[in-house]
Amino acid sequence: MARGEIVVVNPNSNAVVTAGFDAALAPLRFADGPAIRCVTLEDGPYGVETQEHVEQVAIPLRRLVERETRAGAFVIACYSDPGLHVCREGTKAPVFGICESALLMALARGDRFGVIAIGEGTMARHQRYVRQMGLMERFSGERPLNMSVAESAAGDNTLARMIEVGGELVKLDRCDVIVMGCAGMARHRQGLEAALGVPVIDPVQAAVTMAIGAVRVAA
Repeated sequence: MARGEIVVVNPNSNAVVTAGFDAALAPLRFADGPAIRCVTLEDGPYGVETQEHVEQVAIPLRRLVERETRAGAFVIACYSDPGLHVCREGTKAPVFGICESALLMALARGDRFGVIAIGEGTMARHQRYVRQMGLMERFSGERPLNMSVAESAAGDNTLARMIEVGGELVKLDRCDVIVMGCAGMARHRQGLEAALGVPVIDPVQAAVTMAIGAVRVAA
């Protein structure tokens, strides 16, 4: 592995999710930039959808980070940012969580952001994170697709449902930037943005963009 490579880790074991955000990262791969390698945590749950799942993958993520001693940066590609702080303790390389990164990018793209969630069960966890980051004054709301991670990544009707839910966030909650609240939504960003007419943040792209900056500045 080349020094400075960015390792993007999918904490669930669904390789379709990994392939989806791997493809969405194509615009961030360029000739003199750091390599971007996407990997799947094979012993993770099929979808990180509960607090139990979040806790379950934290230590396996830490062990992976410890093994990848030549990485220039890591991205944890799950919107719950599982294991973020324990992974930061395990390496000198910067570790980016996609939720934290997406919310920070959303602040630079609009005044008030809204989040499209996978399901209602994830929303309390997401909103707790927004409060912890002190961003409630900029938070318009969050609405669920009511799909599983697997369904959002591979389902044929995902984009149509995202447009419906995103439209509610824009029209009813009055947000002017949308954050996609799952790594499995990556392939739908451009279609959603075109339909809604507001900036749409893919959290994996946001985190990898920050990781590229960190690696290049350190080079």
